[in-house]
Amino acid sequence: MTEPISIIIVDDHAVVRSGLRAYLSSSPEFLVIGESASGEEAIELTRENLPDVVLMDLILPGMDGSKATCIIKRISPRTKIVVLTSSHDDDLIFSAFKSGAHACILKDMKMDNLTGAIRRAVNDEVSLHPRMAAQILRNSRTLGNLGDNSPWTLTEPETEVLGLISQSLSNRKISDELHISEKKVNKHLSNILNKLHLIGRTQRALNDFNPESS
Repeated sequence: MTEPISIIIVDDHAVVRSGLRAYLSSSPEFLVIGESASGEEAIELTRENLPDVVLMDLILPGMDGSKATCIIKRISPRTKIVVLTSSHDDDLIFSAFKSGAHACILKDMKMDNLTGAIRRAVNDEVSLHPRMAAQILRNSRTLGNLGDNSPWTLTEPETEVLGLISQSLSNRKISDELHISEKKVNKHLSNILNKLHLIGRTQRALNDFNPESS
């Protein structure tokens, strides 16, 4: 029998945590092993339990979800961070991806979208909200000014995939549109995510080297 996906829920609203726990626990596929109301608590829970997935809200008391994501990924690189947020601050969500998040789901989406994002994250597949794809495209134009040899410059196929996601197309429809397999679409998304993570690691290294710049 396959082991259930172990999950820690991080949200400062007890009602939200309770609802998520109840929904996820209704399926033997998922096992909620902890809840946290803050980023600091989430870090300690991760250190103690090393979960498969952390469902991470971004706006938290004290340490925000983006910073907590960064520290959790250092503690447990195998743990996937699925951002679950009501925030419409695209820069905040973009920061979470740079910190190591693997997916972003808005709280007003259907629960099926959440469970699908969890499954895909565990399988190293990426889930991007259309708004997030659009934000990455906007940021990529700025980063592209660094030159074609920059390690985070998006390729033409990656840009095409992001553009179609920003139009709310599913991976299957994107594969049909671009005449490539869904596996190839997922590969492009994975490459994009790795570049975002690289940006975050580079920025953190620069800040560690020059703390006055942060």
